[in-house]
Order: sequence, then C-alpha cells, then structure tokens
Amino acid sequence: MIPASVRYHRAADLAEALELRRAYGDLLRPLAGGQSLLPALKLRRDRVDTLLDLGRIGELSYVAHRGDHLAVGALTRYQRLLTDPLVDRYAPMLATAAAAVGDPQVRHAGTVGGALAQADPAADLPLALVALDAVVVLASTAGTREVPAAELAVGPGATLCRPDELVTEVRVPLPGPARWSYRTFARPALEWSLVAVAVADGRVALAGMGPTIRRARGVEAALADGAGAAAAAARADEDCDPVDDVRASAAYRRHLSRVLVARALADCSPEVRP
Repeated sequence: MIPASVRYHRAADLAEALELRRAYGDLLRPLAGGQSLLPALKLRRDRVDTLLDLGRIGELSYVAHRGDHLAVGALTRYQRLLTDPLVDRYAPMLATAAAAVGDPQVRHAGTVGGALAQADPAADLPLALVALDAVVVLASTAGTREVPAAELAVGPGATLCRPDELVTEVRVPLPGPARWSYRTFARPALEWSLVAVAVADGRVALAGMGPTIRRARGVEAALADGAGAAAAAARADEDCDPVDDVRASAAYRRHLSRVLVARALADCSPEVRP
C-alpha cells in the first residue's frame, strides 16, 4: 500500500530540529530509525501532516561515561549497544535487550530514542531502561528536562513528551546493578514479546502486561520483606491489565509473567534485594 502524502523536513542538526519542532508542534512527527512509524504509514494505520527526519543528526549518536551515569544519545542504533565497550562494562542488560529486537536489519536502523518515543508496551529496550532506573532527557528550544523512563509512557504510543520537545538522551545510573536478568517470551522469531521481564537488583519491570511498561511493585515489596524468588514471583501480575488478543489470552500472559519473573529472580540468585 502507498502511504498518504506528507510534508517532509530533514534537520541538519539538533538546533534546527528543535526549531522545527517548536514551529510545527503537533503537526510534526519525528522520524528516527522508522522501523515502527514507516510501516504504519505505508499501511495507513497512522497519519501525519509533516515528517521531521532526524537521521542526519550525528551529535545524538553516542555512548559516554559521565561519572555517575552512562549517557546514550537518542539516535544511537541498537547495533551499537551490542558492540560498545562502555555498554558491555556498565550496562550489559542494554545489549541483551537490543539483541532481542528484530533482526540485523532492524537493529542497524532502530534507535534508542525511537523506541522510547514509540511507547510500545511490549518493547524490549524501554523495558531494560525502566529496570535500570534510567532517566530520559527531553529537549526544546526553551531548555531540557528529565523524566524517569518508568514515567515517560502514559499509554500505547503516547508519552509525556510535549509538542515542542524531542528525546535527546538516556542516562543510566552508575554503578549498575550487581545482579540482573532479562527474560522474554515470543512466539515466532521477529515478533514482539508476549511478556518480558527485566530484573536489576531489587527492581523488577514487566512488558506486555498492560498499556505501558511497568514496575512489578508487588514482587519488589515481597523481595524487600525477605520472600524467596518463588513467593515473590507469585505476585508478578498484581495490578496488571494484560489484553486478550489473537496472540495470547490475558490469563496466559499472567501465567507467563509469573514464570518469567521466577526464572529471572533465580538468575539473580535467591539473595536478590533492593
């Protein structure tokens, strides 16, 4: 199918991108790797007035150690997370999550910022960032602000990002977790996870269990009270709202969440604590 006509701008740098964002506001949709947006436009499942191509903004593609955090630029590709020595040393969960995304073609095109802005409740990389207690930097012509990764998404495809803002950076606190695990379950290759779980010390995050990626507060509370992995995992689906669809029932997703959390906690050893 051929997409509907759109207006198109390609920003040469971040300053130009922010000016265009300010000028067009809600009429403009940022385009990073395009792995989710472009297929939606081709199938006419999504409509936009104006596309803002960010692909040439090299200043937003980086991984840097900055004292108390690891900084990752919004246009950093998944593939770089698989090979970057700083990611391997300070945040290896990001590489594990990136490896679960699509195929090599997708990983060479998809970006960290695009995954966050897409706000898919089953996305791999944002799940890892929530478990790692990461912070997202949003920029506009007026300045920057920080939003916890766990609070950025407010629903499927919807975030706290204002019409004049762009995601520019993600900051992962250091030192990283002493113990961590990433578990996912999908049907065929290349499909979104039915359920995925990321554990970083005593933080537990779930994907595919509601309209947004969420912390498993019941599991975390059980761990803080001294419960073992099995007892804590039994609370994995508390306060969750998984969907019934053609891929899996809500009941099956609830079952998967408990199984995957138990396995992830076992990966981290019974002594996992906040």
